Amino acid sequence: MATGLEQHQIEIQRNRAAWEGKALLREIYAGFYERIVGLIDQRTDGAIVEVGSGIGNLRGRLPRAIATDLFPNPWLDLVCDGYELPFEDRRVSHLILFDVFHHLRAPMAFLGEARRVLAPGGRVIVFEPYISAMSYPVYGLLHHEPVALKGDINMARSLERPRDYYAAQGNATRMFFATGAAANGRRDGGIAPCLEGWKVFHAEAFASFAYLLSGGFSKPAMYPAGWLKGMERVDRKLSRWPRLFGARCLVGLELAKV
Repeated sequence: MATGLEQHQIEIQRNRAAWEGKALLREIYAGFYERIVGLIDQRTDGAIVEVGSGIGNLRGRLPRAIATDLFPNPWLDLVCDGYELPFEDRRVSHLILFDVFHHLRAPMAFLGEARRVLAPGGRVIVFEPYISAMSYPVYGLLHHEPVALKGDINMARSLERPRDYYAAQGNATRMFFATGAAANGRRDGGIAPCLEGWKVFHAEAFASFAYLLSGGFSKPAMYPAGWLKGMERVDRKLSRWPRLFGARCLVGLELAKV
């Protein structure tokens, strides 16, 4: 039976092979990375850090990003835990989490550590699954990680070791796109009391059939690469109704300046 490290490395190598052999996937992710880079504030001094870099693809678009993860690999700059970042106080300008937020068993504990390392005006950028009427069955049936739309989210301010594996794909949707938040004109989702000192300056959910039908890293694509532009046009139209058709979301948190 594989250990946690061995299983992680097996999955990493599979993902690298899929990335290198699947041009469609690389094109789709290029669009995702453009969205993330659009939220970078160049006026804030400090390091740009990706937490949980996986196979390290973001640096193809953002070369100055520091790549980190839980386990060592040649393309990483640092091995670290998101709850204990190896940076001095106020030395980081941005923390980027691509498909990592839903692995945080205690997201407020992470945000507390983010508050420590970020410079005034620093940002946390989160790119995650978005759970809608359409995407729920897809994520629930075709992905091995639980959606977990019910049950409490751990709002503890710290998380003791040992820290085991955790996944809840629906957490970003629940926390930043709470029912009624948009209708009330709020941009801080449903946990505003827990986000004291933070500003949610961006919260966008959008359709992504181009991604869902690409098969991702583990399954074959359900359409040829030449259809991508057309699929993206369909996604832009359907993104008008995110609660029906949304599949991805991008959230930006900004640390209040003192």
